[in-house]
Amino acid sequence: MKILVATDKPFAQVAVDGIRKEVETAGYTLALLEKYGEKAKLLEAVADADALIIRSDVIDAEVLDAAKQLKIVVRAGAGYDNVDLEAATAHGVCVMNTPGQNSNAVAELAFGLMVMAVRNLYNGTSGTELKGKKLGIHAYGNVGRNVARIAKGFGMEICAYDTFPAAVEAMKQDGIMPIEHVEDLYATCNIVSLHIPATPETKGSIGYDLVGRMPKGGVLINTARKEVIDEEGMLRLLGERTDLKYMTDIMPVRHTEFQSVATGRYFATPKKMGAQTAEANINAGIAAARQIVGFFRDGCERFRVNK
Repeated sequence: MKILVATDKPFAQVAVDGIRKEVETAGYTLALLEKYGEKAKLLEAVADADALIIRSDVIDAEVLDAAKQLKIVVRAGAGYDNVDLEAATAHGVCVMNTPGQNSNAVAELAFGLMVMAVRNLYNGTSGTELKGKKLGIHAYGNVGRNVARIAKGFGMEICAYDTFPAAVEAMKQDGIMPIEHVEDLYATCNIVSLHIPATPETKGSIGYDLVGRMPKGGVLINTARKEVIDEEGMLRLLGERTDLKYMTDIMPVRHTEFQSVATGRYFATPKKMGAQTAEANINAGIAAARQIVGFFRDGCERFRVNK
C-alpha cells in the first residue's frame, strides 16, 4: 500500500517524520512529492498511489483520472474546497479533512488581527482595548470554540451564530450567548470573527448589507475563506463607512482597491497564515496519516466529507 504526501508547500520535517512513523509502523510505504510546481509532476506521482495526503494542493478530475489506484484523499486541515468532491465520489475515492488540528492556530491569529485593528494597525495613535467589547463569532465550530475560549481571557462579552443545532448546544455548554438571526449578530457586535466554510450558500454572503449593520467602529475579522466575502459590496461599504475596519487572513482579489479605499482600516496577510504554525503543521499531518491507517485497517470514515 503506497501513501503519497503531495505538498507543493511542504510540511515541516518533524511533521514528515511523524507521518512516516505512522505509515511505516502500519506496514505501508510512504512517498513524498514536495515543491512540485508543475501539475504534470503531480499527475505522474499519483499514478500508483493508494492514498494521498495534501495541504492546499488542488485535487480535481484530472488528478483523479490519473490516480487509478487511489482510494482515499486526506486534506491536512479543516478546509477542503481545493478538492473536487463530486469527482472524487464519481471515482470511488473517499475524501477526509482533519478538523480541529489547526483550530487553535487560526483562533490565535484571529486575535492577533483583532488587537492590530483596535490599536489602529500600530500606527502610533491611541487605540482601544478588547476588554468589554462585544465579540460575535459567525459559525461555532472548532475554530469558533477556540476563539470563544481566548476571548474569555480578554474579558470580552461573547455571542455566536450558527445554523447547526449541535453548535447551538455547544454555545450553551460553553456559556456563550446564542444569537438566533445572523443580522442581529452583526447589528449588536463591535467585532465579528468569521469562521464559515465556502459553500454555495455562503459564497459572497458577507458584504454591504450584513456588515453595514455593525455599530460605529465595527471590525470584521476574516480567517475563514476569501470566497465568502462580496468584495464589491465590502469596497462600497468601506468607502461609505469610514469608521469600519476589515482585517483578513485571505488577501482579496481586489487587494489594491481595498488598500486605497480603506487606508489605515484594512489589512491582509501576504498569504493565508492561519494554520501556519509548527504545532498545527505537525498535528494536521500526523492526524491525516492516522486517518488513512484507520481507513485501510478498520474501514473508519469518521471525517469523510464526500458522499
